[in-house]
Amino acid sequence: MKSKHWLIYALVTTFFWGLWGAIIEIPEKAGFPATLGYCVWAVTMLVPAYVVLKKVNFKIEKDKKSILLGLIIGFTGAGGQVILFQALRTGPAYLVFPFISLSPVITILLSLIFLREKADLRSWIGIVLALVAIPLLSYSSGNDANSSGILWVVLSLIVFLAWGFQAFVMKFANETMKAESIFFYMTITGLLLIPFAVLMTDFSQEINWGWNGPYLTFAIQLLNSIGALTLVFAFRYGKAIVVSPLVNAVAPIITVIISLVLYQVFPHSVTIIGIVFAIIATFLLAIEEDEELQEVLEETVNE
Repeated sequence: MKSKHWLIYALVTTFFWGLWGAIIEIPEKAGFPATLGYCVWAVTMLVPAYVVLKKVNFKIEKDKKSILLGLIIGFTGAGGQVILFQALRTGPAYLVFPFISLSPVITILLSLIFLREKADLRSWIGIVLALVAIPLLSYSSGNDANSSGILWVVLSLIVFLAWGFQAFVMKFANETMKAESIFFYMTITGLLLIPFAVLMTDFSQEINWGWNGPYLTFAIQLLNSIGALTLVFAFRYGKAIVVSPLVNAVAPIITVIISLVLYQVFPHSVTIIGIVFAIIATFLLAIEEDEELQEVLEETVNE
């Protein structure tokens, strides 16, 4: 694959995650707990994992460094998701999500310091606009009394740091590991954390085991899994300081648009401002200084 494909992978991730974000609440509202939804998601990871591993004849890196990096990526991602469940139990979602959505800040800082990544002025403007857009797109008005001291702040901070660090390590690992190996370890760690999600589930409440419960959840969570796979490849071929804010800014736009169509929910004015910022950021980051990509665009226009 050529480096210009980073944008294709990143856009696939944003579309799949945007669609996933718009419809993931359907099974939960139908009586299938989000914690069990995590368990289903972990199982769906096996599908794209099998597809990509088959292409490399199931050969993965097994040296100590690769195993360590793979486990770090997996546990910070899946572990952050498990911790997020508890954060949402003790704190209001409209504060939790804007908090953790700024995780690309960690990715960018670490990539600048340790990976020596650089970006031109146009890309920096796009990065800044994306970072501003992310909390705006996560905004929702309302008063939520479901908060427990500062516990939700601590838990949200852990998720914020974990997901930002995960993206950085994912890029770092791609320098020495195959993307297929990284995704293999992500799948394994996701499965290993299933017991924790089960323990967090309230089985005293009635659980929907019908078609719109675990089965619909499987189809929806498959979008999440495929998006996770293409994200690994996006980091393999693209700069972390560009991929991370791009994905985190564009996916919510797709979620908002689909939600508007499906549920007839008009976004808050703050969200609209976030959409505008994200669209501008997407344009600036998509034409990031990549000579091969620009040549392809010029050839397409000429034709």
